[in-house]
Amino acid sequence: MLIQFFNSLGRKKEVFESLEKNRVKIYSCGPTVYASPHIGNFRAFIFADLLRRSLEFLGFEVESVMNITDVGHLVSDSDSGEDKLEKGAAREGISPLAIARKYEKEFLDDLEKLNIEKPTYLPRASEHIGEQIELIKTLGKKGFTYETSDGIYFDTSKFANYGALSGQKIEDKEAGARVAVKSEKRNPADFALWKFCVGENEKHILCWNFESGKQLSDKNLRSEAETRKAKIGFPGWHIECSAMSMKYLGASFDIHTGGVDHIPVHHENEIAQSEAATGQKFVNFWLHNEFLTIDGGKMSKSLGNLFTLADLAAKDFEPLAFRYFCLNSNYRGKLNFSWEALQNAQNSLEKLRSAFQKLPSTGAIDQFELEKFGVALADDLNSPRALAVVWDYLKKPDANQATLAKFDEVLGFDLAREEDASVELSAEQQKLLTERATARAEKDFAKSDEIRAKFAEMGLEIEDAKSGEQIVRKKN
Repeated sequence: MLIQFFNSLGRKKEVFESLEKNRVKIYSCGPTVYASPHIGNFRAFIFADLLRRSLEFLGFEVESVMNITDVGHLVSDSDSGEDKLEKGAAREGISPLAIARKYEKEFLDDLEKLNIEKPTYLPRASEHIGEQIELIKTLGKKGFTYETSDGIYFDTSKFANYGALSGQKIEDKEAGARVAVKSEKRNPADFALWKFCVGENEKHILCWNFESGKQLSDKNLRSEAETRKAKIGFPGWHIECSAMSMKYLGASFDIHTGGVDHIPVHHENEIAQSEAATGQKFVNFWLHNEFLTIDGGKMSKSLGNLFTLADLAAKDFEPLAFRYFCLNSNYRGKLNFSWEALQNAQNSLEKLRSAFQKLPSTGAIDQFELEKFGVALADDLNSPRALAVVWDYLKKPDANQATLAKFDEVLGFDLAREEDASVELSAEQQKLLTERATARAEKDFAKSDEIRAKFAEMGLEIEDAKSGEQIVRKKN
């Protein structure tokens, strides 16, 4: 079957062929774990999950990597400002790594709720400092770096193809637009590979010795002169993804995913440093999802319109309704979120579940319908068309659960999940549920979440839906 993806590198649909027969290697930009993930973040991860499941459906073995950024992501693309993890640590009064582990767990828990399969590898940036240092040293030996008073930078003027992904030329990048140019930078687009723990980063807690790769505690930070001499510092955000993707997938691999906001800076820089180091093409296909918007505008903390899965649950929406909402739209188009649209998605999901339960459990898998479904996926992951195939199939007199279950291997709605009817609640658990119902009626969502957490400790999960409250055993 002919598979086509819209490749951001060529800005057109291209026929997909994997580097290795029947095997695809994918890298997806993961979260910076400094705060609760919001639904805008999860559109990218649902898209990446759709890609992986679709390729598996189409006959490929998939090896995937998603990074966890727990150091080095500064608040500004200008290579300045606070590290997001350290800012989060100051906000909550705990260590940066404690912040990282807290929100990493929240992220992974939310992945499970959305039925997003975990990648083959889930590497943390803080645990791959050695690989990042070696990559920077390789770039230095090849003449692509220079040193300033605050770090080691990549010289974009030395890389002839810089700007190929975004379509921007270096000379077209205005100072201060993409990067706030410092006097020591040679070019506006140059970016930090390694930042020294000096100046505004003097009190940076997560610091490593560039020569030895060993981490220093805050008590072991030296004088400014000694810090500069030993190049004590931390990695830039971009070098992390190159180092980790190449460690697990090799110097060249098939597909890289992420949001469209990564194109002009993060992904452009990944290409430059990776290809400069290896002399090989870094990635064959770049696939990018568009933004999730609210009322036609961007989601942002400053506007107070960031919603988490917990916010959705507080309004009786289940996570898989959001998954349906996302898959009902093409990943390359902007998707506007509204509570009405989410309600429509939940209604459709519940209708689909009901239809599944009413279908006969016996019957042969309809290969013709599966092929139609596959054709939709092969056309740049056309999930709306794939869903249309599903709904049309349900109209057939010989429709059965087996075929619908095959569709669901890609859609991930968990249609065949059987609720454990043997879950019997104790009098104390029944009392807690009554208290939770009261709390929700009084909009005391903190109390409601507290009771939900108590059930989680018992190995049980409370699922809220318009059709009612269900208690199921937690997945392993």
